[in-house]
Amino acid sequence: MTDTPEAPAPAQPLFDRRMLEALVCPQSHATLRYDAAADELISDAAGLAFPIRNGIPVMLVDEARRLD
Repeated sequence: MTDTPEAPAPAQPLFDRRMLEALVCPQSHATLRYDAAADELISDAAGLAFPIRNGIPVMLVDEARRLD
């Protein structure tokens, strides 16, 4: 057996921005905007930020962060 370096772990999938065309805020039913720096979908109408985990938006109000 030879010592070979392990292959790097695959990069986390990025959010597919085309999903924004189909997604709306579950509380206000308003359109969302993508915040790439925070990796969140923002509902300005509801004042909520929905997390994106492993490239998948978590569209649950209970999981959303309140915006100040």
